[in-house]
Amino acid sequence: MSKFERALNDATVVPFPAAATEAVADENVASIIEVLQDQLKLAREGKLRSVAVVSVSNDGSAIGTQWSCAHGDVASLIGKLTVLSHDMMAARN
Repeated sequence: MSKFERALNDATVVPFPAAATEAVADENVASIIEVLQDQLKLAREGKLRSVAVVSVSNDGSAIGTQWSCAHGDVASLIGKLTVLSHDMMAARN
């Protein structure tokens, strides 16, 4: 038995995350996951050139924007994310 195989046999496996809790079924969470999975599928298939995301914290106090794009798309995506962020902030009131 190799040193690697002995180490694997002696290793203690801890589930990740270590303090895993049962996820609460929620329509909003399911919707977010579905949208992200759709985008990941398109990215894996090479069908996306750019992606822009606006993230809003659960309490609505924090809004973040992220993007991954072709060089020429940066200005357009930033503008769209800005408008979308403002619309989302206005909708929460």
